[in-house]
Amino acid sequence: MGIILPSRRQKQVFRPVGILRKPGWARLLRLSLSGFPFRASPASILTLFLRVKHCLLTAIDHFHPNDPLVTDYRLRFSNSLSGSPAVPYAQIGPIAVHFPSQIETADVWAAEHPEWHVPALMEKTGIELRYIAAPDETASDLAFQACKKLFDQHNIDPGTIDFLLLCTQSPDYPLPTTACLLQDRIGMRTSSGALDINLGCSGFVYGLGLAEGLIASGQCKRILLVTAETYTKYVDQDDRALRPIFSDAAAATLIESSSSPSLLGFEFGTDGKGANTLIVNDGGARLAEQAIKPNRRRRWSSRLYMDGQSLMDFTVVAIPDLIRSILTKSQLTLPEIDQLLMHQATRKMLEMLQQALHVDSSRLPIRLANRGNTVSSTLPILIDDLRCEGVIRAGQKHLLIGFGVGWSWAGCVWKT
Repeated sequence: MGIILPSRRQKQVFRPVGILRKPGWARLLRLSLSGFPFRASPASILTLFLRVKHCLLTAIDHFHPNDPLVTDYRLRFSNSLSGSPAVPYAQIGPIAVHFPSQIETADVWAAEHPEWHVPALMEKTGIELRYIAAPDETASDLAFQACKKLFDQHNIDPGTIDFLLLCTQSPDYPLPTTACLLQDRIGMRTSSGALDINLGCSGFVYGLGLAEGLIASGQCKRILLVTAETYTKYVDQDDRALRPIFSDAAAATLIESSSSPSLLGFEFGTDGKGANTLIVNDGGARLAEQAIKPNRRRRWSSRLYMDGQSLMDFTVVAIPDLIRSILTKSQLTLPEIDQLLMHQATRKMLEMLQQALHVDSSRLPIRLANRGNTVSSTLPILIDDLRCEGVIRAGQKHLLIGFGVGWSWAGCVWKT
């Protein structure tokens, strides 16, 4: 099998082994043995071949140590020499979104709580309405509807899905895994895999990273990445801080195998010291008297507690650092990025990131007004919106960035 050099930079890095681009190991052996005056036995040919392979790979490591692009190429180069299939890549396919039917507008907040000064809240959050799951409606119900839309709109047979990744922090039950319930409900075959990812606002990017690994390792070809949340069930109606922010929704994203790289430069971050800034500290196995206490005084009776200022302080430091790491790993600069697609937390937080990164608002879109903060679903919803608007097109480079509860954050480059 021949070797594919995927970028101009890699062609420069590996110019000494460019001869290997065409007929593969057989050409290498012919060239290697062309100066020998003796008839080589099969065993000596194999030994020589392995020595040449070892020398080439060692030279690559010597001249470009710790380079992630070189590491990726080394794996693919090694597989090519050994006759193994080329390592595939993951790409983001179609997306379907589902919102519950109940809509609550800012007019309702103003009528129930005139003291809230709702226009000022809307200016800060950028949110004018939110979607609310019914009392008998769960995350898996929203997820099922999103999956059904995806299958119907794009003529996808659920039997062709190899793995289901469901990201939710509002599962139907402590156990069994909600992904198992969804697998059965949408008609995936029993030989497929399914698991829950208990992450919030960073969950979509983490899911992409897991999907990339499953596909690159050859374990899967088609993965269904589903994000679904019913955070409103954790929020009290009198909670001025949280009620105008969080919204319920689900998104189903098909991740497929591709021969071309699409998701690059993954970086992840975790800091559990921030757990007390966004937490539901009941409902688990931890005794109430031992549970993590909120970072500051709890002002409302919601099960969900959020220290918004601490989250903003964390975000404006961690996310610029994350982006710098991603760009360095991907050998890109910020001006080369078309869109910075961020978790849609609040308008204020996204505007602070615009300022910290010195980017124009046209490159860091905010789509919160008629959506709300849907936690792990904000990024796939944003991608779907921008695709429909024609903002996301083929041949572009975007950043996908998620951050929040945990603290947890993640990002990557997405080449469309």
